[in-house]
Amino acid sequence: MLRRRSRPSRRHAGLRIPVAVSARHAHLTQATIDLLFGPGHELHRHAQLSQPGEFSAEETVTIVGPQGRLEHVRLLGPPRGSDQIEISRSDAVTLGLDARLRVSGDLHDTSGVTLEGPSACMTLPHGVILAHRHIHMSPQDAARHGVRHGEVVAVSVDSDGRDLTFGDVVVRVAPHYSVELHLDTDEGNAAGVRPGTTAVLLKSPPDNSSPRG
Repeated sequence: MLRRRSRPSRRHAGLRIPVAVSARHAHLTQATIDLLFGPGHELHRHAQLSQPGEFSAEETVTIVGPQGRLEHVRLLGPPRGSDQIEISRSDAVTLGLDARLRVSGDLHDTSGVTLEGPSACMTLPHGVILAHRHIHMSPQDAARHGVRHGEVVAVSVDSDGRDLTFGDVVVRVAPHYSVELHLDTDEGNAAGVRPGTTAVLLKSPPDNSSPRG
């Protein structure tokens, strides 16, 4: 369960958190990759991502919605157990979708979309989300920052002339995670995020509510 934190204060501030902007992308199952790119297709590594074991692939797909399309949407690897398409609110408007705000992996009651690949096209019944902004942390990082998996905190992003505080930031803790704040492109642009931008976690007493979405 996600534990919400309200009325953020700066009394726990100080440790800097790297900020990364996640552009629209797709996590696909091997079965979906086989359909779109051909049986037995293996993703070709384009670049290593900051989280260990994850990479951006050379392969891209086109996302088709009721009102528009997004081309050259990059796949991320390795393949996952469920198809998940992560877009921004602006992307959702372009596609004509009522995309739901979700923590990664929570695909209940989410929008579907059509994917076009080089070998075929297919329609997913669900799986399109607006990803909750979140911080990846190892257990050691979480202990240093004084937070736990599932907590919802606020962060202050320090940028050149566009400093911004974001609430509803979900803490995600796992042994293989590297500490990093992930924002989507709308959020990153609003805060003027550039390479090297950092944030400070703001922490306050918890209440019993949960994040919207």
